Amino acid sequence: MKKYIAECIGTFVLTFLGCGAAVSLSCGADTASVVGTAIAFGLSVVAMAYTIGGVSGCHINPAITLGCLVTGRIGVKDTIGYICGQVVGAIIAGAALLYLYPGSGLGANGIGAGCAGSASIALVAEIILTALFVLVVLGATHKTNGATNNFAGLAIGLSLILIHLVGIHFTGTSVNPARSIGPAIFAGGDALVNLWIFIVGPFVGALVAACLWKLVEVKE
Repeated sequence: MKKYIAECIGTFVLTFLGCGAAVSLSCGADTASVVGTAIAFGLSVVAMAYTIGGVSGCHINPAITLGCLVTGRIGVKDTIGYICGQVVGAIIAGAALLYLYPGSGLGANGIGAGCAGSASIALVAEIILTALFVLVVLGATHKTNGATNNFAGLAIGLSLILIHLVGIHFTGTSVNPARSIGPAIFAGGDALVNLWIFIVGPFVGALVAACLWKLVEVKE
């Protein structure tokens, strides 16, 4: 249960700080706001990796948890517990954001300018970006990396910054179903209508990453 609570707390922090920064900086208004939001999400992951990594592994993302399930790093029971904790944490964060930023978009994901209104482009973007992100997670945390495992949290956080720098233009960047569900519930409207993209896309991307990792994985 401690692992599930840790995942709940970690996902709350990621969603609250990342989406909170997006709202505070009016993400998309200019280049600085995009960079600032990307850094906020990445640093949130780094902070949580070194806070709860020793408790739960700091997935704080259902897509990562799915990738770990497919690659045999986690069981079905823990997968369910992790994802439940993550979604609850994100929903609590969404409620907190609504209280602090009423009337805003709450940092919810959507079909951005880069997609030209196309849901299929948004979906493909989320699949590719999530696959790259989860692949980094699977590789950086693999036991055969030895001492470099100590820097896994930093590598993952920095990669998330890069992912956001590319993805914000298309979808606001999800690569994390929980992070999308929390704000969307309270934002409503198009955020809820398009939510399926940010659930299906990251999960498909996670499966792609797991398959790619199995192709290159070196057994202990």
